[in-house]
Amino acid sequence: MLYRFKAENKGTEKTIMAEEQIDIEQLLRDGYTIQIKPQGYSMYPMFVPDRDEAVIAPADGNKLRRGQVVLYRRKNRLLVLHRLWKVRPEGLYMVGDNQTEVEGPLHQEQVLGILEAFVRKGRRISVRHPIYRFCSGLWLWMRPMRHRIAVIIHFLKKMIRK
Repeated sequence: MLYRFKAENKGTEKTIMAEEQIDIEQLLRDGYTIQIKPQGYSMYPMFVPDRDEAVIAPADGNKLRRGQVVLYRRKNRLLVLHRLWKVRPEGLYMVGDNQTEVEGPLHQEQVLGILEAFVRKGRRISVRHPIYRFCSGLWLWMRPMRHRIAVIIHFLKKMIRK
């Protein structure tokens, strides 16, 4: 399988076509902003696999705040893109937008990058956009209720289809 990968550093953009895994960590450490297609449904509805792309800038561990979407490496070496739920002295706590389980504590050194924008249908949307900020804050606040909401939506869709 051939992957398209974008990286940008100080106005210099390069597109990389590769068949093997690219060292995302090294590109972020070198100051590149990367654009990738997240896989899986843990961040649904924000990211739909094979549709949306994430624009991730290098992380500055001192500036992490609740609600930011961060790219981090789990201890099992898996790269994960989740939302920051809590910042505590003992570490960081993460949760996917399509999850209710909170993961943590994680160390700030595990954080590689911070989402600065996402691309949907060719349009780049900044995480600073007021509508994005409102919706992501609301969705984070609704974390304890997400499972119930999903069950209700699933039930309503099932009723409509009949």
